[in-house]
Amino acid sequence: MYAIVKIGGHQYKVSEDQTLFVNRLPEADGKVTFENVLLVKDGNGKVKIGQPTVEGAKVEASIVDHLKSDKVIVFKKKRRKGYRVKNGHRQPITQIKIEKIS
Repeated sequence: MYAIVKIGGHQYKVSEDQTLFVNRLPEADGKVTFENVLLVKDGNGKVKIGQPTVEGAKVEASIVDHLKSDKVIVFKKKRRKGYRVKNGHRQPITQIKIEKIS
């Protein structure tokens, strides 16, 4: 059984007991419910496609950790001008574990 869920502007294919990294979610009590389920495939092979979302479907997850992703280096340069700037950025992310698809 799996589902396609829209979380923070991105679409993720999730199944039960899966852990994944998403953009930083607001601080919560550790449980999160996602209502924007775009597609659900159950164990029998039946596929429900939403228009745009599947009615009554939801995905429950628990927040494992808030952390930062790998560093991305931004380097700017203009030739023959002596202009060089190096910046780094680490995007804040949240690790979640999918508990239940219903």
